[in-house]
Amino acid sequence: MKALALTLLLAPAQAGAFSLAFPLDCRLGDTCFIQQFTDRDPTPAARDFTCGPLSYDDHKGTDFALPTLADMARGVTVLAAAPGTVRTTRDGMADIAANAPNAPDITDRDCGNAVVITHADGWETQYCHLKQGSLRVKPGDTVTAGTALGQIGLSGNTEFPHLHLSLRHNGAVVDPFSPGDTASCGTTSPSLWSPPVPMQPGGLVDAGFATAIPDFEAVKAGTAQNPTLGAHSPALVLWAHVFGTRPGDRLRLTLTGPKGEILSETIRFDKTQARAMPAIGKRLRGLNWPSGIYQGQLTYRRGTTELGHGSLTLKVLP
Repeated sequence: MKALALTLLLAPAQAGAFSLAFPLDCRLGDTCFIQQFTDRDPTPAARDFTCGPLSYDDHKGTDFALPTLADMARGVTVLAAAPGTVRTTRDGMADIAANAPNAPDITDRDCGNAVVITHADGWETQYCHLKQGSLRVKPGDTVTAGTALGQIGLSGNTEFPHLHLSLRHNGAVVDPFSPGDTASCGTTSPSLWSPPVPMQPGGLVDAGFATAIPDFEAVKAGTAQNPTLGAHSPALVLWAHVFGTRPGDRLRLTLTGPKGEILSETIRFDKTQARAMPAIGKRLRGLNWPSGIYQGQLTYRRGTTELGHGSLTLKVLP
């Protein structure tokens, strides 16, 4: 459905230097996205390496997120980002969000099910929040870049399915997107990603149709999609799931039917948000909606820059 504009492509890793491969079997900007980066602000505030808001205080890694819990259930493989030796693993923690009523005790186990790999010259990577029972490696195993380690899960201190990847050099946290001074932002050095991983400053996660504005928890679970609706549905709603909003961002949503445009609206965001779910809709005024194919169009912009666009279709049955 969607396409994210990956607007900032960083300089690649230097030849011969330590480098990281992309750590997931997913398509960045389509089936996964980066929710948060390493915190580069030494104060109680938080800034990512571009001085943007995609981080939180003392965040020590990169969070690669999945759009929905349904995507997690289907299985997304976590890959070793560099060759090395598995130092330690943990499995057996349930995939339950930390804010759920039945959340388990995670004291001293924030990382959840995890793998830690040591690499040459003092480098180390840590892979957190893996799915219970999915681990494929054990301590002492030798891995190469791309070796399957497990799957993205919901274990440990997390409220959404994602891989938290931490990188350390001689015990100190390193931001792979800009491995210079981690107490500053805005001045980029060559990234450690090879090939380069683009920066996503915000955009579309998902979109769908409904007969009423859906519950946000259903959207995040992946159960809010309706590919078909009846002609007597009380309303038609086009919703969007977005991330990384900033004041002034605009999302254009357009809903068209067999007889032309039904509704079009530009939603302006007035605050910074990790996630948001804007929507437009129209109530049924006559006896029924014309049967046939309906289309939703979405475009997300920040200033003159397009951060994402997408389209989706709905079939209204007679």
